[in-house]
Amino acid sequence: MANPDSSLPVLGCLDGLVSAFRRAGEQDLYVRWSRGPGVDLRSGEQSRDGLTGIALPGLSANSLARQPWWRDRPLRLWLARRLHDYEHLRERGGPGVRAWLLRGREIARGPDNEPLVVDAQPLAWIADEVMLEARRLVRRETADWGSMDRSS
Repeated sequence: MANPDSSLPVLGCLDGLVSAFRRAGEQDLYVRWSRGPGVDLRSGEQSRDGLTGIALPGLSANSLARQPWWRDRPLRLWLARRLHDYEHLRERGGPGVRAWLLRGREIARGPDNEPLVVDAQPLAWIADEVMLEARRLVRRETADWGSMDRSS
């Protein structure tokens, strides 16, 4: 199997993520924090529960799907929030862990109620600059908007 990591484009700004989201029709797009699709696809599209070590039947990912209750609020802020909420996964994952965008099919839910995705189609890496931009945008909205990190 060819390494999909080397051919992935890099989204370098939040507006690039917004454009990719719109081009994909806003459906079935996810962000995954890992060492990349090359590693994940070789693993048979399985994640492991961090507490028990049990193999999960898909890749643990975070959905970018915009929820109806968000109504007419800015899409850019929605996507920034989705990145910001789970940015801690990069640090907790260790060296080489990065965010990447994928299309996939949800098959189940993991122990933290996260989507477990199969049939992953890697679309792009998400650059650190996008993460910084998302963090700034979210903090500009409210200083109390923390991440989903339960370790602190």
